[in-house]
Amino acid sequence: MFDFLKKIIQKKDKSSPKPKKVAASKPKPAPSKPKKVAASKPKPAPSKPKKVAASKPKPAPSKPKKVAASKPKPAPSSSFFGLGEKLKNGLTKTRETLSAQFNDLFTSKKIDESFYDELEMILLTADVGISATSMLIEQTKETVKHEKINDTLELKNILKRHLIELLKKIEQPLVIKGQSPFVMMVVGVNGAGKTTTIGKLTKFFQSQNKDVLIAAGDTFRAAAVEQLSVWGERNNTQVIAQQNGDPSAVIFDAVNSAKSKNLDIVLADTAGRLPTQKNLIDEITKIKRVIGKCHSDAPQEVILVIDANTGQNAINQLKIFNDALNVTGLIITKLDGTAKGGIVAAIAKDHPTPLRFVGVGEKIDDLRIFNAEEYVEAMIK
Repeated sequence: MFDFLKKIIQKKDKSSPKPKKVAASKPKPAPSKPKKVAASKPKPAPSKPKKVAASKPKPAPSKPKKVAASKPKPAPSSSFFGLGEKLKNGLTKTRETLSAQFNDLFTSKKIDESFYDELEMILLTADVGISATSMLIEQTKETVKHEKINDTLELKNILKRHLIELLKKIEQPLVIKGQSPFVMMVVGVNGAGKTTTIGKLTKFFQSQNKDVLIAAGDTFRAAAVEQLSVWGERNNTQVIAQQNGDPSAVIFDAVNSAKSKNLDIVLADTAGRLPTQKNLIDEITKIKRVIGKCHSDAPQEVILVIDANTGQNAINQLKIFNDALNVTGLIITKLDGTAKGGIVAAIAKDHPTPLRFVGVGEKIDDLRIFNAEEYVEAMIK
């Protein structure tokens, strides 16, 4: 009996490790609790700085981006149509020539007859022309006397004022009006830059939302047709051309094509004509008559392209072409390559004809609407 009880007690003792399992189960929830707390504490800690750090840099870069993007936007809209810096750069040679001489004259001379004699020579070297120079000198003298000017530096401003008044006579921008298409007949001597000018005019009119068609009427020079074809591709516009064809027929076809397609403008190139070649001048009058047969209002504009490097010879060209065709507007090219920018004043005085555009470089947007005040400011510093 006692042995039996001992066995039972021994069995209970052996089964006593069971509470160890309970004891083991008790510490399990203990570590689990700090794990949860430990995990929860660091999570919000890093999340807070991340949000703050992310929020701060985002507005910072966005601000300068907007400002930087807004600054260049107005530049292209004003640069194409105005003269501005492009004209100043284009008239650098004329301005440098005049500035060097004007600086010596206006800083070291008294206002007397010798002063005016020297001023006259300076204006003549810039191809202002004899009659325009004489007029400007006389007007300046009268103003100096009337306003009792003694400061030679002030006299330069007076000269600029009278020069602007003279050039205002030919400041007449081209206006596209009348029945479509508006036909512009482009004429001039060999090498004046007619073909390149037509390419630039195409770009200019397209910027005004005009549909343009080009007529390659200079059929005597194969390179002219090729050049216009390149300009046509560059401006994505159609070019009507015939190799070795009759120029009148080419332009006739171009005008009829523009009428049927309801296009706005036709730019008609013509072969270069020397003013001394009367037979060629007579031929170009035929082209004008043919244009009138297919469009009663055309050509609405006869543009004479003049190379600024020709100087006073430009006056002779203008007289001969005007007698034959009744020139309605001028474009003076290559002003960036000459110191003879004063030729504009000579034209305004001797043969005032509306100066529509001036060319101040070789790029497609280097054709500028003529503005008298800006021209004088770019010419005389």
